[in-house]
Parts: sequence; C-alpha cells; structure tokens
Amino acid sequence: MRFHRTSAIVLRQLYLLRGSPARVLPLFAWVAIDMVLWGFITRYLNSVATGFNFVPAFLGAVLLWDFFIRVMQGITTAFFEDVWSRNFLNFFATPLEISEYVSGLVLSSIATSVVGLAVMILLATTVFGLSFFAYGALALPFLCVLFLFGIALGVCATAIVLRLGPAAEWFIWPIPALISPFAGVFYPLSTLPAWMQAVSRLLPPSYVFESLRAILAGHPVSPAALAVSGGLAILDVVLAGWLFRRVYRHAVRTGLIARYSAETLS
Repeated sequence: MRFHRTSAIVLRQLYLLRGSPARVLPLFAWVAIDMVLWGFITRYLNSVATGFNFVPAFLGAVLLWDFFIRVMQGITTAFFEDVWSRNFLNFFATPLEISEYVSGLVLSSIATSVVGLAVMILLATTVFGLSFFAYGALALPFLCVLFLFGIALGVCATAIVLRLGPAAEWFIWPIPALISPFAGVFYPLSTLPAWMQAVSRLLPPSYVFESLRAILAGHPVSPAALAVSGGLAILDVVLAGWLFRRVYRHAVRTGLIARYSAETLS
C-alpha cells in the first residue's frame, strides 16, 4: 500500500469540500441542530425533575451517537461522491489498490467527523454546560470504540452499495436509526426484551453507553466491558474490510463493475 495514492483520495475529497459550501454546511449544521434541540430538552427535564442531571446522561449520549453517525457517513458519503460523479470506474482503471482506496475513505471520514465533533463539543460545553470531566479519562477508550465501529459500519455500507448498485444507497441512510434501539443510547439494556438484549451484546455501542451510564452513577467501569467492546469493534473492522474486498472482486470477476453507472446491478 502506498501512502501517496491514499492521500490522493483524501485530497479529492478536500477539493470537493473547498469548492462547494453545500458540502461544507452539512458537516456541522445537522449536529448543531441536534445539540440545540437536545440541549433544550435536557434543560426542560432538569427544571421539572430534581436529583438527577440529564445533561451528561442525555446530551452526552446524543453527542457520542452523532459522532458515531458522522464517522460512518463520512465514509459512505465520500464513496457516494465517486458514485454520483461516475468517477468510481476511473479510480480502478489505475493501479490503485482496494486497501489504498478504503484507507482514503477512512482518513476522509476522520477529517469530516472531527469537524462535527468540535462543533458539538463547543455547543454542548459553552451553551448547555456539558462537562466531559463527569465521564473522566475512561471515556476516551469508549470514544475510540465508537470510532472503530463507525468505520466498520461505513465500510460495510459501501460494500452493500457496491454489490447492489447506486440505488441501494437508500438502504444505508436508515442504518444508524435501526441500530440505536439495540445500542441502548438513552436507556439501560435491561429495559429491552431478551431477544433484543441478545442482539445488543453483539454491538460495541451497547457496552459503551452502559459503561458511560455506570460512570455517571458513580460505579467503576468494568474492564471486561471495555475489552469486549474493543474486541468486537476491531473484529467488525476486519470483517468489513474482508467484505468490501470480496464484493469488489465479485464485481470485477462478473463484469458488474463495468455497468456501475446503472441504477442496479442485478
């Protein structure tokens, strides 16, 4: 793998952002709206309930979940840009390798998600008084877990679109909403039925939000939960990379990639 090829993928995305305010605005606009909306909701809940601070419990959860979504969509959006511009085939007419292309998507996602994270932290801390000291330094490993799972889900989503065609992008946008009930973003997993809890145990975010609630309640963080969530996230990244490579090879071998400008590849 050659870094200059990976950096070329990143540079293309940066040029797209630099030349289009319509692409820059979504990097921070939607997360800012989420922070404002949930910030005022938590203020209202604090005004009608006593003895519990909803700001770190709810607003912090929204911030972390939005960060995960930004990471995932940073990868898928960069991929969709190549699909929408009919540029995807041009990349693979060059010596560019799959690992170099996917690494470029990941680095692009890091750049865009950091912008969204900075805006969310700025609003949450200055306007609504969210203090990350409430979570402590142990929140950083769990933030890394969300980041890795976002990468894994983003790469997996691009593989789905690569296999099913550009029209399959509509299967991708709802994925975070479908996962959120199982992740226990706003409530303990014990509130879920048994079959949903079984699914939750396979998702790294479920361990993240359970552990963060334990921190806010004054309980020690389970090292086992951190180890399991980190292991699952790393495994998901490996499986997502394997899936993308396998789908790409299938598309090349069957000739589907030559018809990638079509709405579907069936």
